[in-house]
Amino acid sequence: MPPPIPWADIETLFLDVGNTLMSVDFDRIARELGSHGLACGPQELRRAEAAARPALSRWLADRSTEDRDGFQTWLRGALRGLAAAADHDDAGLDAIVAALAPSLRVHGESHRLWCWVLPGVPEALAALRETGLELVVVSNSDGTVERGLAEQGLRDFFSDVHDSHLVGWEKPDRRIFDHALERAGTRPERTLHVGDLYAADVVGARAAGIHPLLLDPFDDWGQVDCERLPDVGALARRLAEARTGGGW
Repeated sequence: MPPPIPWADIETLFLDVGNTLMSVDFDRIARELGSHGLACGPQELRRAEAAARPALSRWLADRSTEDRDGFQTWLRGALRGLAAAADHDDAGLDAIVAALAPSLRVHGESHRLWCWVLPGVPEALAALRETGLELVVVSNSDGTVERGLAEQGLRDFFSDVHDSHLVGWEKPDRRIFDHALERAGTRPERTLHVGDLYAADVVGARAAGIHPLLLDPFDDWGQVDCERLPDVGALARRLAEARTGGGW
């Protein structure tokens, strides 16, 4: 196991966006799935999507998170965890994925799908800023992540936003992290990167010498060689305890 995070020494937080600050519009996806004969509720879909992340991470080990195959693999993994999927064979699920993917993932419009602010995120970001931490977004996206943050009222919490499509490097490529470090004027040993996918967030942060933290809201990741917390709210409490001796 790598050394523990030096919580009291962290000065800068790099944060992923998808499934860290915001998630997909599960209500919309659930409605569209119902029209294709796959009935489910948004909470069931959210749970299934989270459970599918470890398998998605393994699949992404040498692939992009932003291409068509990556999105369809993500969607297929989430659908396989639904109770209604038991009535569909692989070919049936693949047909649903193929039908839904073009309307759900339109390049340059990811902010329209990834628009649900996770519970407690605004309060947690405010608390993190109050402790004196610098907050920076480092996200794989299609050029719209900053717009999405602004539309949901989160942009002002961050000193900078690094979108892989605009920067030119995609996590886990260490160059996106090196770029963010240089722009922030911070040292990697005093920086913590927080995200939801081991293959992109943990591997990439470590390559740049940055401490990684994996968000695991339902304890799906098992024995991984990094520290985990359920959400950004728990992160804010952990950092407040380390820096001030109290919570928030």
